[in-house]
Amino acid sequence: MDMTRRQFFRVSSAGVASSTLVALGFSPATALAETRNFKLERTTETRNTCPYCSVGCGVIMYGLGDRAKNVTAEIIHIEGDPDHPVNRGTLCPKGAGLLDFVHSQNRLKYPEIREPGSTQWTRVSRDEAMTRLAKRTKAERDAKHNAPHYNCYGTGGPERQRS
Repeated sequence: MDMTRRQFFRVSSAGVASSTLVALGFSPATALAETRNFKLERTTETRNTCPYCSVGCGVIMYGLGDRAKNVTAEIIHIEGDPDHPVNRGTLCPKGAGLLDFVHSQNRLKYPEIREPGSTQWTRVSRDEAMTRLAKRTKAERDAKHNAPHYNCYGTGGPERQRS
């Protein structure tokens, strides 16, 4: 087989180019490999607010579970909500660590009350905790409601409200 100098350079450059592509990872065998399923494909999306600070960033939580009556879904991924007007999909480092917060062994999962003078926390039902909270909030509100109020009517100084 007679090969001209031009044909030799074409064949050589094609060989060098193909071996370079294979070395960089562009081999046909890799392209035919089986693809993985998307990890959030079977999850349920829930929108919520980040609990860390008062900014109120929006988060999307992805739970894995079939939403049956007695099945608890497990949260497997948390990310920023791109449609939320406050954070527009970004999260601070504390918000990015929410998944560890959710799965922490030290996280409180039920209400506890420490009686005055006691050093022990006792577990109570949610109904009892809400009842106690409502009673104490109402008592505090009523105690402050009977105190004298000061209003500013635009005179430059406070004037005592007459009862």
